[in-house]
Amino acid sequence: MATKKKAGAEEAAATQTKAGTGIHAAVQPSKELGVIVGNDALPRSEVISKVWDYIKSKNLQNPENKREILADADLQKVFGRDKCTMFEMNKYISQHLTKA
Repeated sequence: MATKKKAGAEEAAATQTKAGTGIHAAVQPSKELGVIVGNDALPRSEVISKVWDYIKSKNLQNPENKREILADADLQKVFGRDKCTMFEMNKYISQHLTKA
């Protein structure tokens, strides 16, 4: 009986984590965000990853406080400010995403 319950739980977990839902759902970046991540629709998780790649490649983290991002001209268009924390970043990015 225990193996039937275990198999049922595994099956339920597999159906809950379908690609294309939640953080894996495709989103369309705005024109401003597209400058950083590209203009094609992609999963939200990949958008965040590409933004972090951009931040690291341009050395935009505050050296005294790594949690703070110092926006360049392109990121200022997305964030709407000169700097923000890594925790605020997702709030500003989601304003530039629409469902694909």
